[in-house]
Amino acid sequence: MTEPTPTARGQVLNLGAFDTLTDALDYAATCDTGFNYFDGKGRLLTAMPYAELRARAVDVAKRLVAFAPKNARIGLAAVSTPEFAVLFMACQYAGLVPAPLPLPVTLGGRSSYERQLERMADTGDFFALFAPASMEPIMSSALNDTATPVLSFDEVFALPSGDALRPFGPDDLCYIQYSSGSSSSPKGIIGTQKSVTANCRGIVAHGMAVDETDRATSWLPLYHDMGLIGFMLAPLMSQLSTDYMDPTDFTRRPITWLQLIHDNRGTLSYSPTFGYELCVRRWRDDRALDLSCWRAAGIGGDMVRPEPLTEFAELFEPMGFRETAFTPSYGLAETTLAATFAPKNQGLLKHTIDMDRYEHANEVVEVTELQKTSHARTFVACGVGLPEHEIEIRDSNNEVLAHDSARVGRICLRGPSVSPGYFRNSQATEAAFTPDGWLDTGDLGYWYQDQVVVTGRHKDLILYHGRNIWPQDIEWAAQAAAPHRCGRACAFSVGGAGDQKTIMLLLECRTRDPKLLAEIEAAVSAAIRLEVGVPVQLQLVPKSTMIITSSGKLSRARVKQKWLDGGIIDLQDDQPLKVVSASA
Repeated sequence: MTEPTPTARGQVLNLGAFDTLTDALDYAATCDTGFNYFDGKGRLLTAMPYAELRARAVDVAKRLVAFAPKNARIGLAAVSTPEFAVLFMACQYAGLVPAPLPLPVTLGGRSSYERQLERMADTGDFFALFAPASMEPIMSSALNDTATPVLSFDEVFALPSGDALRPFGPDDLCYIQYSSGSSSSPKGIIGTQKSVTANCRGIVAHGMAVDETDRATSWLPLYHDMGLIGFMLAPLMSQLSTDYMDPTDFTRRPITWLQLIHDNRGTLSYSPTFGYELCVRRWRDDRALDLSCWRAAGIGGDMVRPEPLTEFAELFEPMGFRETAFTPSYGLAETTLAATFAPKNQGLLKHTIDMDRYEHANEVVEVTELQKTSHARTFVACGVGLPEHEIEIRDSNNEVLAHDSARVGRICLRGPSVSPGYFRNSQATEAAFTPDGWLDTGDLGYWYQDQVVVTGRHKDLILYHGRNIWPQDIEWAAQAAAPHRCGRACAFSVGGAGDQKTIMLLLECRTRDPKLLAEIEAAVSAAIRLEVGVPVQLQLVPKSTMIITSSGKLSRARVKQKWLDGGIIDLQDDQPLKVVSASA
């Protein structure tokens, strides 16, 4: 096709009333809609209607039935191309369990990627691994100590064909989704047909309230749940046409994302906060955009930061973007994808609280404009739960906190979207659930106007002199102090407890000039003293030092280990370590 698939289905909209993904594709194939793949300049590369996707998937499935036994795990390189969608759905028709795999660029270098891939193949007990021919060498190298064969996509398509299909039923598995990789051993989260279809129904019928006029646009990686579930499987379950650009192209040309929304009148699109921030930084006012069609600009994948989103809304408001289009949400792969959505047209429901009370007593005390406090932070409400799902916030004694308790606790979930656990990892599965059967997300939050406010990960907290220090506070203060010459920041603690603990801050710099480095050090030190008020040991490091997970998040645990192993360069290594004291 020389044109993208249309927005109009040509059939009655079905909002996910399917028991399996193959049932969903069987119906979508009767529609005119489908997937469209664009390059970094917004030029259409391939348009693949759902009818073509089904025909190709069925053809490959007949080849895979003879290739591998039912329920065998297939590692599948999750490239943003038609071949990935074909092979993922071919596995569904053949009764094989695909495990979408991240790509080398996301994991901080070839050696790191190979170690991660080897662990995934080991924990998933892969029968085979499918990848583009260009990726065969690195994947074969990673698996050279195993008997796992690596086949190129073309080799898979050329396997001998049979006549039988072996599609998954409603009670079968669907896929294995690997955790983001913030720990050294990634865990394979089990997705079942029931959990996946339940979550997709919740997304399209409740969270996004999809209608006949909607069209999706995405640059999100397909190896992460927000890309795979939110922008491949949920559109499939609601017959949405979806326009894709490669994540790497997005980082180079983020405005192409907005251009695609403009060109094809996209209505639904998601990004972590940093994606909106990148668009603000790269905007050159060199084109005319009409973003008035964008009715749901989702935010997920990390903590919702209101400041960059407000900047985005103010910059693109003259081009039709509405601040009320922002749709904060919360979710995690262990609940397939989505757990909560902000109500339609709510926008950013902000809540500013006294962080001193939060850090010392886990109390939520609102700060108004008439009050003065040296330490406040604004959070954003992430909405309400999906129908047929339950949310509780529990304190350290596992007691459920009432909606009016004004206290912080761990977010716990229960419902049909929740995964049964981790593949062949009973210890991790047991640890993920409370004794009464709720998923303990490990995320902290509180209730505000009957909506969930997510404040961070429990394991990332730095306990210092009775305070719960958020590493994000330190990192954001550093980045705000020197935005033009600095990249990512990472804060973590090392050493003992209390006053024996050292808080480290690593800050990427795009310069090696000693004078500029000294200026950055002075500016960042002053900002930390003012905004955080704890002693921090500052180290300026080269760009691309940080380790990023498959979902684009900073992996503090792995950066910390890299630092402990002596694997991080200090750009000022000929000078004493910079210690930012708690007072000026």
